[in-house]
Amino acid sequence: MEDEVVIASSSTDAGIGCWALRSGAEHLRYRSCASPPHGLVSVAGRFLASSQLRDTTSSSSSGSVLFWSWNKPQVEVKSFPAEAINPLACNSEGTYIVGGGVSGDIYLWEVATGRLLKKWHGHYRAVTCLVFSMDQSLLISGAEDGSVRVWSLLMIFDEERQQRSGHLYEYSFTEHALPVTDIVTGYGGSNAIIVSASQDRTCKVWSLARGTLLRNIVFPSVIDAVALDPGEHVFYAGGRDGKIYIAELNSLGKTNKNYGLHIIGTLSDQSKAICSLAFALDGLQLVAGSEDGFVRVWDTKTHNIIRVFKHAKGPVNNILVIRQPPALYPRTSTNNQGLMARKQVSLPPPLEKFTSIDEHSDLSIYIPPQLENHRPCDTIYATVDSMNKQISELQQRGSCGASEMEIERLKADNERAMQMVQQWKKMYENLHQFCVGELLSGEGDAATL
Repeated sequence: MEDEVVIASSSTDAGIGCWALRSGAEHLRYRSCASPPHGLVSVAGRFLASSQLRDTTSSSSSGSVLFWSWNKPQVEVKSFPAEAINPLACNSEGTYIVGGGVSGDIYLWEVATGRLLKKWHGHYRAVTCLVFSMDQSLLISGAEDGSVRVWSLLMIFDEERQQRSGHLYEYSFTEHALPVTDIVTGYGGSNAIIVSASQDRTCKVWSLARGTLLRNIVFPSVIDAVALDPGEHVFYAGGRDGKIYIAELNSLGKTNKNYGLHIIGTLSDQSKAICSLAFALDGLQLVAGSEDGFVRVWDTKTHNIIRVFKHAKGPVNNILVIRQPPALYPRTSTNNQGLMARKQVSLPPPLEKFTSIDEHSDLSIYIPPQLENHRPCDTIYATVDSMNKQISELQQRGSCGASEMEIERLKADNERAMQMVQQWKKMYENLHQFCVGELLSGEGDAATL
């Protein structure tokens, strides 16, 4: 079993807690962090990044984004965006960081250079949630205006496609009546489902393939956090009443006399409001952060608490469960992990406040072919500038003719890979339509559920 760590932060300045999931041992406590909900991310396991709540006593403060390396408790890099940032998200390779502003704008930075590559108006009110799809091609956002929007990264950088469509987003879901509090996405890339929670006491299940509402589930309490079971049979919803509700995704509509349609049970120990949820890698342990400052680890099979961590007095509004970074392994270890821990990893520069890229410059996103040892969800994005740097490196290694031959070979490989991607996409769409048809058989029009 892989070693995993639980990382937690709070809206109070209690720092960032880090514990070993299996042993319960606490690692470093990272200082000076007061994060909003969804404002903490692990950037591809290389370092921690967190947006910060504004200092309300200072009118000049516009918020900040801080970086920590794994082996030092103090903040190492400070960034000061143009406005306060609420949620943060990054792609699986750690190439990009995306932030949602209090104005409703969305910012996309390149991690390696700190450059602000794109800023666009996402919502009418503050952005509250950001999450990438599993294949990293889509960004899903939620906001205080109650809307959930789906953005294609290719569309964001393709002005011709933007002009044809008339708007940046792929879908805009507006069925929530109050602010969106959390969003999770399932497997399947552009054919996945997403689950959104709101202060209107509902969780809604959406189809990315159809752009439609599949299911609306009403809860007895406001839901601030959701976690999707890896098998996608159920999802867990953390309520302000201290209960974690279990809701079915693929049932025909069982009614629980205590709670309502589709809700089949709860996890509860009479704690205060549930603020954050995350699954361990095994898909069996559910980690919950609550308003009382504790982090509880639940066994979803037995419905028992198996471990408790004390974080702070304030609400634990962010929980991450990731593979243990090499820098956190004991330095006395004689294995390769111990050797890696001794290597100092340099952090990237601060994130730009304003874009330094000319709006008319030829900036685009390139999706290279998948390597054999990459999973489908490990798609790597790179800017054209990065491609040009790689070409320059090739030219330095050998003759110009050899470099040109290598480039032509790569172009041919890329063309074949893109053709294969289109075939896979068509297969996924056919499979998804069949599965959704089977799921909704006998239930009538899915949008009315």
